[in-house]
Amino acid sequence: MNTQVSIEGSAAPEKNSAMNINTQLFINGEFVAAKNGGTIDVLNPATGELITRIAAAEAEDVDLAVSAAQKAFPAWSEMPAAERGRLLFKLADLIEEHTEELAQLESLDTGHPIRDSRRLDVPRTVACFRYFAGMADKIEGSVIPVEQGFLNYVTREPIGVVGQIVPWNFPLMFTSWKLGPALAAGNVVVMKPSEITPLSTLRIAELIKQAGFPDGVVNIVPGYGYTAGQRLAEHPDVGKISFTGSTQTGRNIVNASTGNLKRIQLELGGKGANIVFEDANIDAAVNGAIWAIFHNQGQACIAGSRLMLHESIADQFLDKFIALAKTIRLGNPMDANTEMGPLTSELHRTKVLSYAKIAVEQGGKILLGGTVPEDENLKNGFYVLPTIVEAKPMDRVAQEEVFGPFVAVMRFKDDAEALAMANSTEYGLGSGLWTSNLQRAHSLARKIKVGMCWINSYKRVNPGSPFGGVGKSGYGREMGFESIHDYTEAKSVWVNIDAKIPPHLERGTS
Repeated sequence: MNTQVSIEGSAAPEKNSAMNINTQLFINGEFVAAKNGGTIDVLNPATGELITRIAAAEAEDVDLAVSAAQKAFPAWSEMPAAERGRLLFKLADLIEEHTEELAQLESLDTGHPIRDSRRLDVPRTVACFRYFAGMADKIEGSVIPVEQGFLNYVTREPIGVVGQIVPWNFPLMFTSWKLGPALAAGNVVVMKPSEITPLSTLRIAELIKQAGFPDGVVNIVPGYGYTAGQRLAEHPDVGKISFTGSTQTGRNIVNASTGNLKRIQLELGGKGANIVFEDANIDAAVNGAIWAIFHNQGQACIAGSRLMLHESIADQFLDKFIALAKTIRLGNPMDANTEMGPLTSELHRTKVLSYAKIAVEQGGKILLGGTVPEDENLKNGFYVLPTIVEAKPMDRVAQEEVFGPFVAVMRFKDDAEALAMANSTEYGLGSGLWTSNLQRAHSLARKIKVGMCWINSYKRVNPGSPFGGVGKSGYGREMGFESIHDYTEAKSVWVNIDAKIPPHLERGTS
């Protein structure tokens, strides 16, 4: 695969043989141009150069995709669940067969270091599809104990057409997180990948067709949020929206969904508290904290962006933490030695850099970074140095989601202060605790207001474990059996097994 691609020309994008990918919309099993012929430039974040142009879906294209999904729904939902699972297994196998191609495509488009795309992004995608493939024929109902003479059972039924909006930071992985449970449960999908990083999702569309999924079951419509995303959120024939992205956009989606009161699942922002106590294994915690904030350039909703250190070990910890951060290798994401690539867009880099200025204005101290690298080889890419600042708990850099390689460090004196700091933001997605005291760990894990808590680790995910948050981090869950509940409706069925007139329906006779 040629990763040094710069394509000029056609306003109607189609198959790009250099990348082995079709850049049109995928509707009803076919790749088609957008109705108005619009396109969007997709840039290489490592160089700022054009990779390709994709078709830009607008409202009319979304309507066609929803219509195709509606037509496909009856047959797909009535298909034997094991057969739906077989198709998901086949898709997982195809993704695994194309591991290197997909890893390079993801790194080219997002800036993920190729080492991470190969060992994390693609394998996690495969594992997620396989997990839900196996779950397809294991979605159980229940029997409810009710009064004598009646049988009451509850079944789980698919919602119908679901709209899914994938973020730009982990497009390949999130495509599987959303498609897997939705399809296993018998739903049909209209998915809008980010216009910034759509390429791996479009490649998955080709593999979906190759796997033999019926036409219309999955439709992929990349486009801008204010056009394609807005129409998907407000569409009267879409029964659910699953969105991963910013809290403000999540609010907009909730407002747009009120027309038909569609179900909403939101995985939004985060401001992860990563707490290191005095009895922690310092070396393990340092390495864990580096991973928590600098993996994927900090562009993760669960990033450990608030580093809270017990005052007795803070200086020792920071000496090691800063020294290790200085050794992180920035570079071309296609280089296997690169540990941190560029941010995904120039606009986002500007935002991240602005927080270094904000930190200083509020009395914070920059301990490392806060600027772009001086390396001439990186000057055209969207790079930011690993950045560490000391701040107060209520400073903006400790309250607002920076979403970059930017960590705010704070100190605490006891467990009560650490808990108060951890719960001092409006977000509630992920958090971490580093301690050898398991009583403390379990107690604080219960009291921290988050959807996920890691003890002596950080950012662990698994298809069987629910992923999501509380507060301004959203509601609903990705992955695990919890996600199946989010993609199905409970139907309660009552049967009069005695064939008698129930007492409450009896009427007197004259």
